[in-house]
Amino acid sequence: MQLLRGVFALGLQELVAGQERSLEPEPEPGPGPELPRMAAQGPRAPLDEELYSRQLQVLGLPAMQRIRGARVLLSGLRGLGAEVAKNLVLMGVGSLTLHDSHPTCWSDLAAQFFLSEKDLARSRAEASQKALAQLSEAVQVLVHPGNLTEDLLLSFQVVVLTSSRLDEQLRVGALCHKHGVGFLVADTRGLVGQVFCDFGEAFTVEDPTEAEPLTAAVLDISQGSPGILTVRKGPGDSFCSGDLVTFSGIEGMAELNGCPPRPVHVREDGALEIGDTTAFSRYLRGGSVTEVKRPQIVSHEPLEVALLQPRVVAQGRQEALRARHLHQAFRALHQFQHLHGRLPRPWHAADAEVMVGLAWALGPLKGTEEEPLDEGLLRTVALSSAGDLSPMAAFLGAVVAQEVLKAVSRKFMPLDQWLYFDALDCLPEDQLPNSEDCAPRGCRYDGQIAVFGADFQGKLRHQHYLLVGAGAIGCELLKGFALVGLGAGGRGGVTVSDMDHVERSNLSRQLLFRPQDIGRPKAEVAAAAAQRLNPDLQVTALSYPLDPSTHGVFGDSFFSGVDGVAAALDSFQARRYVAARCTHYLKPLLEAGTQGTRGSASVFLPHVTETYRGPASAADSEDAPQPVCTLRHFPSTAEHTLQWARDEFEGLFRLSAETINRYQQARAFPADTDRLQVLTLLQPVLGGRRARPQTWQDCVVWALGHWQWRFRDGITQLLRSLPPDKVLEDGTLFWSGPRRCPQPLEFDSSQDVHLLYVLAAANLYAQMHRLPGSRDPTALPGLLAPLLQPGSQGRAPIPAESPEPAPAAAELGPEQLEDLQEALEVWSEGPSLKPLKFEKDGDSNFHVDFVTAAATLRSQNYGIPPASRAQSQQIMGQIIPAVATTSAAVAGLLGLELYKVVGGLRTLGAFRHSALHLAENRFERWVPSAPAIQTFQHLKWTCWDRLTVPAGRPEKTLESLLAHLQEQQALSVRRVLLGPALLYSAEWPPEKQAQHLPLRVTELVQHVTGQALEPGLRVLVLELSCEGEEDGTAFPPLHYEL
Repeated sequence: MQLLRGVFALGLQELVAGQERSLEPEPEPGPGPELPRMAAQGPRAPLDEELYSRQLQVLGLPAMQRIRGARVLLSGLRGLGAEVAKNLVLMGVGSLTLHDSHPTCWSDLAAQFFLSEKDLARSRAEASQKALAQLSEAVQVLVHPGNLTEDLLLSFQVVVLTSSRLDEQLRVGALCHKHGVGFLVADTRGLVGQVFCDFGEAFTVEDPTEAEPLTAAVLDISQGSPGILTVRKGPGDSFCSGDLVTFSGIEGMAELNGCPPRPVHVREDGALEIGDTTAFSRYLRGGSVTEVKRPQIVSHEPLEVALLQPRVVAQGRQEALRARHLHQAFRALHQFQHLHGRLPRPWHAADAEVMVGLAWALGPLKGTEEEPLDEGLLRTVALSSAGDLSPMAAFLGAVVAQEVLKAVSRKFMPLDQWLYFDALDCLPEDQLPNSEDCAPRGCRYDGQIAVFGADFQGKLRHQHYLLVGAGAIGCELLKGFALVGLGAGGRGGVTVSDMDHVERSNLSRQLLFRPQDIGRPKAEVAAAAAQRLNPDLQVTALSYPLDPSTHGVFGDSFFSGVDGVAAALDSFQARRYVAARCTHYLKPLLEAGTQGTRGSASVFLPHVTETYRGPASAADSEDAPQPVCTLRHFPSTAEHTLQWARDEFEGLFRLSAETINRYQQARAFPADTDRLQVLTLLQPVLGGRRARPQTWQDCVVWALGHWQWRFRDGITQLLRSLPPDKVLEDGTLFWSGPRRCPQPLEFDSSQDVHLLYVLAAANLYAQMHRLPGSRDPTALPGLLAPLLQPGSQGRAPIPAESPEPAPAAAELGPEQLEDLQEALEVWSEGPSLKPLKFEKDGDSNFHVDFVTAAATLRSQNYGIPPASRAQSQQIMGQIIPAVATTSAAVAGLLGLELYKVVGGLRTLGAFRHSALHLAENRFERWVPSAPAIQTFQHLKWTCWDRLTVPAGRPEKTLESLLAHLQEQQALSVRRVLLGPALLYSAEWPPEKQAQHLPLRVTELVQHVTGQALEPGLRVLVLELSCEGEEDGTAFPPLHYEL
């Protein structure tokens, strides 16, 4: 029996022994020539599924196995090459060979975070190897000091060239194309960058998209030609004409189960035509239809052809035109470098004019209409081309690394074939830099000074930023801050805040953490690592969340010294709170998020852009809860079974323990508690036992009894009430459409998932009772054998659940309730129970094992394809799938917006929101919306504005405050609120108004709230409602300055 992927791959014994889950990778292609002058590769470590858990949810196990077997050559170790290398090592390629014998120079340090001042004059590759190898013990990091020969290239699956000459690109590209080796070229020049991709003339993409295959429940299938399939549609479910599908779990028309993929045609009414079903049996009920993904063949031209007739990735005609102009700009830069042995000097007008002339001399590209070159664009590219910028390297390095993974894993569509990216909007709008200000200084920021100048570098140095979140994006941002020199002197600094601790699964995405850091506070570890990247960085670590509980830490005093905030958070609730703080204190906010290979980066600037909104409600950002009746009796999807299993965990091991503990303390049910509902909740936990479990065997007895109740007896009882042939009044079968007819299971100790459920449930039951458990599965069959004998009295007598969706309190008779009450009295004599809180990341605590096994058994009851263990972790733990490349990309995009924010004096059109989807090669940037203007009578305001009133000396009373607003703003105030507290209402009786109006405002606040004001509080934020306002009017907040 094929079980959950990743759960039993090593067998049950290794799983419960707490060893790392691992799978041997697929066999490699035939070996190429031995790598010259390198260490022997030796046996490769098996895949560590705990380490790569988030990445596995994006790429899947087959793709990850191919990645672990990949051999990649990377030539060029400046900033861009370092980013590519970092991403590849974090994401677990088998081996990475570095090639770059050039000596390290000052300009490298602006973007190359593996190098430091002590590495000056050392080979970039040699100097980078040790730090790269420390990112992952599972990846071989080698150095090749010689030339890139044809024999050498044959040893690799992918070759990447960065910072390379055009003649070298053409030579290596031709050899790679000839021998079927994946080939990539990438480069950044100041604020522009390029990527070229050649995977050969017939490259097979086995899984073109990131989305899971569509699955839908079958409602009906007609007999005919064509047969008409009707499915139950869920949110986002939409089959397209031409999709291939297969079927499972169908009763009646069983000929479709496991059939070869069949094409569908979507009718106007949404039903699907699936071909001739005339000869098939009549459809009865149940079943699922599942999309079958089709491989796609990609054909790439070699570089020598693509150079003159480029296919560019672009979202529209204007973007494609600009990409072709940038293509010519890079060709002209290569020509300039060939002629002069260097790039154009920073902001040197004469060099720029020479480069423009070289671009004109190239002539038009093939396959395009004669297009006049954009000389202004070419000139700006030339003037800034000597620079090497960390944000540009971060973004392009993520794109290139993802393309490498596409080549070796054959998952997701590769670029076709050129990608051009420019961020020239980062340059100042009023006055461009000059050559004197941008000349080299012999310092670590020379690569950045070449673009923006030394004066701008000074501005960065004195900035003080708050970074909220030190996860994957946060680490990338902190690395970027260190490289650009943000807060690296003077009054500047960076404060990083994160309450979490380093976990093993972080290490494949969060470059500042190492295995020895597991269990330590993220903020502290990240701060120390960033300071090692740039010793001048002044960084402070705080292990606190930024939420209402930490007003005392992140209050008026703190924010008065902050110039901006960067948020790298994984919940919309946290993002909204941080954004509200930025709006309150009028601070710029840089915000980013990722999910799989999708990412977004946004900038919010006071009085310039809109404020952060996010989803309007939790329902927009999280899955809506499923109806209880559906989860209990009529599941039709894997998500239903997982939610049911998650609820089982909560009811059995947390809520019941908390309830028994409360009863134990009070020796009575609380007055507001329904006794019947409480006893019904405790029924499965007590299990008819008159005494608490005392031994491991007692816990096993309970677990087996619960298995029988949930997956056999309860289902049998349900089918007695609702038999498979039950017919409704309209003549249709009850068990049809979305309602799948269940089948009871029989416990089988030869089935791993049956044993896993009992083992996990028994261990959790033991933990709750503070008893020792057992991780030894070999003894379990022996304990279970006598309990499974016919007529055995050893199993716990757990009564079957009523099948009807009635209130829980009505499910038990008086005698059962009395028995439960007596059992509860006995149980309350012992020590308190330990409520278990579900933990998604613990691989040895049986939490995910229980949920996965329970959901799988539930799926078997109802004929539903089960979720894998990784999917169970993701859905039940609300884990966001993540890969290192997307985090690096969005951090780079935020770094570009940081340049603009720090530069100051920018109009709205200079800023960019960004969205990307690396799997589908979608890259979008757009100008943010301006803040909406609201009006009331003579007033105009936006979300960034506020009314400001000093408290005065002596302090204003409520009455004088209202008079001030009437005189100064002509506002007749009807209500005043401080948060939820109502301080004043014009609708109050006169006597109540008379009590409030004479009070000082601070006295009034303390009187109404019953709490003293926080020490050091500078502003009370009051909400007003005024006479004459219309529905939807939101007055600016009143800042009452103390």
